[in-house]
Amino acid sequence: DIDDVGHKYYLELVLEDVLDKDSTVNCTAEVLYHLGSKNVAPDVQFTLEGELKNTDEADNVFYNQIKSLEKELVAENIPDSHGNVSPEMEPIRRLAWVASGYVIWQNSTENTKFHLAQIKRVKQVKRSDEYLEFDYMVLLHEMVSQEIIPWQMTVLWHPQHGVQVTQDSRQPKHASE
Repeated sequence: DIDDVGHKYYLELVLEDVLDKDSTVNCTAEVLYHLGSKNVAPDVQFTLEGELKNTDEADNVFYNQIKSLEKELVAENIPDSHGNVSPEMEPIRRLAWVASGYVIWQNSTENTKFHLAQIKRVKQVKRSDEYLEFDYMVLLHEMVSQEIIPWQMTVLWHPQHGVQVTQDSRQPKHASE
């Protein structure tokens, strides 16, 4: 406890590479949740011991596949009701996972535990520059309350510039239908 500031947590964890489950790195982190601040994201400082696998090749393959589509990508229900994700949708899911991580961080408190449950809809937005843009409607599962929360995210991505969530908003319950 830090008087009049908040609660700070010291964490030691192991990060697993999503592309190579045998590749892990140790991570230490400090997370500060501010007192009474519902609209302030926790402060996070972290250190990695080592590096995760380089994804440049996979990123470039995905980027070129999307750029070569004749019309914009549109998809629904990733994973499907049986938990399956087609191989061609796996990069779309990973992108949503990274972007939702930002949304979760920005909206979490000590009393929440969000998890990306499903992409309800994703639609690629046509752009004239080199970035890829996707409009996602995702379902976040709030594990403490067991609430399923529809959340809209607009995501920009380029392999050399990373992921950016340019807009996000919690949606009413019926928005995911």
